[in-house]
Amino acid sequence: MSDVISCDICVIGGGSGGLSVAAGASQMGAKVVLVEKGKMGGDCLNYGCVPSKALLAAGHAAQHVREAAKFGIQTEIKSIDHKAVHDHVHEVIGGIEPHDSVERFEGLGVTVIQAAARFTGPQEIEAGDQRIQAKRFVISTGSRARIPDLGGLSDVDYFTNETLFDLQEKPDHLLILGGGPIGMEMAQAHRQLGCDVTVLDRSSIMPKDDPELVDIIRSRFVEEGITLKEGVAVQKVVKTDGGITLITEDDEFHGSHLLVATGRQVNVDGLNLEAANVSYSDKGIQVDARLRTSNKKIFAIGDVAGGFQFTHKAGYDAGIVIRNALFWLPAKADYSALPWVTYTNPELAHVGMDEEAARTKHGDIRILRWPFSENDRARAERKTTGQIKVVTTKKGLILGASIVGPSAGELIQVWVLALSQKMKIGAMASIIAPYPTLSEVSKRAAGSFYTPSLFSEKTKKIVRFLLRFS
Repeated sequence: MSDVISCDICVIGGGSGGLSVAAGASQMGAKVVLVEKGKMGGDCLNYGCVPSKALLAAGHAAQHVREAAKFGIQTEIKSIDHKAVHDHVHEVIGGIEPHDSVERFEGLGVTVIQAAARFTGPQEIEAGDQRIQAKRFVISTGSRARIPDLGGLSDVDYFTNETLFDLQEKPDHLLILGGGPIGMEMAQAHRQLGCDVTVLDRSSIMPKDDPELVDIIRSRFVEEGITLKEGVAVQKVVKTDGGITLITEDDEFHGSHLLVATGRQVNVDGLNLEAANVSYSDKGIQVDARLRTSNKKIFAIGDVAGGFQFTHKAGYDAGIVIRNALFWLPAKADYSALPWVTYTNPELAHVGMDEEAARTKHGDIRILRWPFSENDRARAERKTTGQIKVVTTKKGLILGASIVGPSAGELIQVWVLALSQKMKIGAMASIIAPYPTLSEVSKRAAGSFYTPSLFSEKTKKIVRFLLRFS
């Protein structure tokens, strides 16, 4: 074991959140050590957000060709080169890798150690042949695919998000266990790239999203030829000559390949958190509002801290930690305006409370809707599937918004701002939206809050009275 390395902050995990802490703290003058046992960039860059969106983009491109006839353009897909699609995905990853590389962070003054970390005490870890002592530690080890305890699963070859993007040939029939965001995105990407796809979920697809808007996604998937089996519990997995069979109580489903997308499991194995007096469970490391663990010298951020599991959440957490650790500011995490997006076509985006949660907390609420079929830009581009749904109090305080439709992930941002600033619906109704843009759906939905009173008999009487004196 070499000499002890002493530093101000030691970050364990080189994913989105950990890299943000390391870069920010180092550039602000702190002595930083970053420990990462796997690939720099973590799950998001290598196995998650980046490759999945790149694969989706390829699928959507193929679908655009199929649907070109509605614009009067006659064309067809002669073939899909799945090796070239694979190369496209990895070229995208390769283009981002330098930003997350060891070389870049060492250039920022960060000491990078590529080894597994293990706590040996409340303020010390071992990593490879190094010992690191720090004033503060930040655990940002993320999560991985949760593998269900399913009979026969260990006897077959299957994919998770960590291995799926290495596939270079076409799966003839992809079976997907799990109808959450990962399962749904990969289902549509592979279907649009010419594969047969069956999704099986023991409950309903996309359970964390508004059921009214999920219905729109469900209908689109069925139209594209994706088989959805909801409320189905797989009891056994069997390897066959032709591939894989999933057996339920009432049926059997045959496919050539299997993707397991049944949730996430936090990465705490091997950290020896007990030695650091850090409390945790299978749901994550326990943290307070300042993201401090039971050992106040140690923070946990991102997926490993439980709760929402998004890259942008980890990045937000990084800012909270920097304010606490470097500036001694009692900054607290507030996820009330944290958005999320599922990047299917159409996309589904959400922020704040949904209808059910709002009714539970506030009772009397207002629901505002506007369909993309009433938006001129959507009509021009023939992307009229979807709607916006906004939840407010009776007095117009914005509680939440969900959008299913083209570019929903971009359109949700204005509602994120509105929620974070605790705006009322009048602020959104009064904006000037450029014409023709998809963003008009937000203004139209907001304006509909005033429709019942604006065009009421009472208003008409007032107008007629005033006109008598004009």
